[in-house]
Amino acid sequence: MFEMKVGSENGSRSIRVLELLEALVKADRPLRVADLMVITGLPKATVHRLAGLLENTGFLEPDLGTKGVTIGHRGRDLALGLMSMEGRNGYRHRILADLSAEIGETCNLNVPVGSEILYLDRVETQWPLRTELAVGTRVPLHCTASGKLYLASMPAAKRMNLINSLALDSRTQNTITTAKKLAEEVEAVRLSKIGTDNEEFVTGLVAAGVPITDKTGRLAAVLAFHVPAFRMDMNEALTFLPALQRAALKLSAEFVGPINVE
Repeated sequence: MFEMKVGSENGSRSIRVLELLEALVKADRPLRVADLMVITGLPKATVHRLAGLLENTGFLEPDLGTKGVTIGHRGRDLALGLMSMEGRNGYRHRILADLSAEIGETCNLNVPVGSEILYLDRVETQWPLRTELAVGTRVPLHCTASGKLYLASMPAAKRMNLINSLALDSRTQNTITTAKKLAEEVEAVRLSKIGTDNEEFVTGLVAAGVPITDKTGRLAAVLAFHVPAFRMDMNEALTFLPALQRAALKLSAEFVGPINVE
């Protein structure tokens, strides 16, 4: 039997519940309380209590043949839902790929993470010379197209509080480093619904982005592309706004609410 003694990593009941479900999925067979104790490293009383909770709510169900438990109807529905989400993620990536092919440059799907922007998905340009910002990279708000769009989406008072709390460090000679100037820039972004980065984050790199909104019109994510300035200046980058906006409209249908990972 495989071992997965991870119960001590996090004592919260939520994590322990997930550990029980994970153990059953990995075992690919019904498990008894004793089995779950060995696999998870959890005490007998804890396994009994959590398994009972999951069984009562439909995530587990009893297996009469082994006197153990197996995945219940709600657990199966959850698994199918997760698989369906992967399909939607593939659709989003396809939109990014089509946009990248149309523009000829790297395109990104970005979401706010506290006081930063997270690269959620991206499609790289085919050009050999490019800037590598991998999925999972976090970038500042004050000097990126996506960050400015996120700030612009906030109510005025909340936006100003966040701007005043940011470390407006200089990344290039074009970086905005004062709260007053950044507030003015973000207000212009709010009105135009276009975020730009004119060599403010990385010297020699320009970027443009547009908001992806949910069904209520709130910011859910940002669609952006970046390009070396020697291949395309900001004026030329802005000619691709219609392509960005068309792709953002398609992506908006995929978001039911804003994403903000704390």
